[in-house]
Amino acid sequence: MASPRFSVIVPVYNRPAEVRDLVDSLLAQTDRDFELVIVEDGSTVPCREIVEDAIARGLDAQYFYKDNEGRSIARNYGLERARGEYFIFFDSDCVIPPDYFATVSRELDARPLDCFGGPDAAHESFTDVQKAINYSMTSFLTTGGIRGGKIQLEKFVPRTFNMGFSRAVYELVGGFREMFSEDIDMSTRIRQAGFSIGLIHPAYVWHKRRIDWKKFFRQVYVFGMSRITLKILYPDSLKLVHLLPAVFVLGVVALVLLGIFVSPWWLLPLGVYFVAVWAGALIATRSLKIACLAVPAAIIQLGGYGVGFLRAWFVKILLGRGRNEQEEIALRKGK
Repeated sequence: MASPRFSVIVPVYNRPAEVRDLVDSLLAQTDRDFELVIVEDGSTVPCREIVEDAIARGLDAQYFYKDNEGRSIARNYGLERARGEYFIFFDSDCVIPPDYFATVSRELDARPLDCFGGPDAAHESFTDVQKAINYSMTSFLTTGGIRGGKIQLEKFVPRTFNMGFSRAVYELVGGFREMFSEDIDMSTRIRQAGFSIGLIHPAYVWHKRRIDWKKFFRQVYVFGMSRITLKILYPDSLKLVHLLPAVFVLGVVALVLLGIFVSPWWLLPLGVYFVAVWAGALIATRSLKIACLAVPAAIIQLGGYGVGFLRAWFVKILLGRGRNEQEEIALRKGK
């Protein structure tokens, strides 16, 4: 059997419903020059039957079950068994537009890249909370465009909800580390090895993300902690844009205290910012409800990330405890 151009590697842990949606979207691709590699990472609710059904429906796919060790190890397990020229990584909660692989193939033919990625978006079938979270995670007002936005405050860094690299990259750089923000670490090592990295903007995915506020807070809290881990590994990696959520947290505390004890006018900057978030979401989504939900989504995103960042900075930098791999792995498995 001829090797496919792309190998799609997806680690899975107790997400059969998500895998079904992902598989259905892959079966609908206009360009089928890819294989799917599902690595079940110790799930108690496996998705084997879903993958076997997809194979019977004509999808080129491999299914593997292994003990639970973390998604980076699961991705590496898939890398070792994949057959493609390029490896593409999706999260299990992604749904792929039907022209995704046709778009990536066309773009790579026109502009060869060693490593690439694309943005994420919200499908019309997603809940209003999911759409609000998606807006918050992709808006320039809340992220500075670091997740593939058209306007960016730092170089594009592919993330594993929509990321690919060549076999040559893997052979030289190796696989993922089991750590916070393993995709940023991987992208950094790829860039340091001299490989080209680029954004393929039309190659987006529909990303379901977290479906409630509590899970969303935990996710962004871990993201904030991971930024300090990355600073320890790569001292020059911390940029101004990464400090903004921590500045937001400290600024909110300061403005609220000033508003209570000095003058309510000190709360005006917060009001202006939240109105801007609301207006941006209204223009982007054309939904009053989603625009209203985007405000608490932005508060949770910036607050959770900022608190995680400040806590990790205090413990790992100020107290000098450095990187705690066991803590990171425990938090990752608890997600």
